[in-house]
Amino acid sequence: MKKMFLAFLMIGFFVAVRAQDTTLQQYTGKYKFPDGSVVTEINVTIEGGVLTSNSSAGTSVLEKLTTDTFSVVSFQGTAVFTRDANKKVNGVIVDAMGYHLEGTKDAAISLVFIRPEVLKNKLKQFTVR
Repeated sequence: MKKMFLAFLMIGFFVAVRAQDTTLQQYTGKYKFPDGSVVTEINVTIEGGVLTSNSSAGTSVLEKLTTDTFSVVSFQGTAVFTRDANKKVNGVIVDAMGYHLEGTKDAAISLVFIRPEVLKNKLKQFTVR
């Protein structure tokens, strides 16, 4: 009984972490800023369950403040993600270090691939014996 409870607890934790990653996933991608901007593009990724931005100016963790608004920790600023009429993230407004930047999300499709052997090993962890 204890093993079964532990298995359900671990599965619940895994699902909660994946749900958070899925929520953050909507913000990931490449954002382009107008020519002549102090930064021409940033890449927003999830690293270790944390939303992170990377640009020629450096890397920063993005800490969620409210819906679509994040603190750009390393640059003492904010990033506000914008949405289109379909509520899909389509841009970002960054105010940091005295700069105001408005960028658009690159429309390229990003896919996540999981090697079959990695998936198989992850599933083994949740097998109840």
